[in-house]
Amino acid sequence: MKAYKNVHVLDHPLICHKVAILRDKNTGTKQFRELIEEITTLLTFESFKEVPTKTVIVSTPLEDCEQKTVDGEVAIVPILRAGLGMVSGVHTLFPTAKVGHIGMYRDEQTLQPQEYYCKLPEGIENMQVILLDPMLATGGSACDAIDLLKKRGCKKIKLMNIIGAPEGAQKVAASHPDVDVYIATLDRCLNENGYILPGLGDAGDRLFGTK
Repeated sequence: MKAYKNVHVLDHPLICHKVAILRDKNTGTKQFRELIEEITTLLTFESFKEVPTKTVIVSTPLEDCEQKTVDGEVAIVPILRAGLGMVSGVHTLFPTAKVGHIGMYRDEQTLQPQEYYCKLPEGIENMQVILLDPMLATGGSACDAIDLLKKRGCKKIKLMNIIGAPEGAQKVAASHPDVDVYIATLDRCLNENGYILPGLGDAGDRLFGTK
């Protein structure tokens, strides 16, 4: 895969360990859901290394001191339905973040994303937006969701995925060079049905126990 400055693949032993358990077909729904949340928290920590900050004065029990805090509000936007499983992982670090939702499904014939729902927080255009989807396959849903956010005036967008395919990462990176993409693991390729290999199956079904 061609290197893109806006694609960040996390190569951390702790994340690799959790992804290994996540992939296992014998991992149950409860553990799968917990691992998605834990990996998302680690992705969030990494993705905010260079977030804008501001200096405030804090009064400790002993004296006042200067301290840096994150500058601006954060909005979490999961792509339904699998993206819902990542929300709590971001809320662990940003408990006051507002949550919007973008509903898309993939047409099984064309593999193209179809939008069916969008509800975003008021003032999202002024927030740091974290777009969530466990799987980055063809990149179609991610690109369409980013397009939608930009039409709503969003200028600061980060995309987070647990598993990515090179095809999807390249599509998002080339289409939206201003959006930083954070992926826990970049897999080998897509199969003829548009599923990531080796992947982990259908993330939504495994999250919600629907198959």
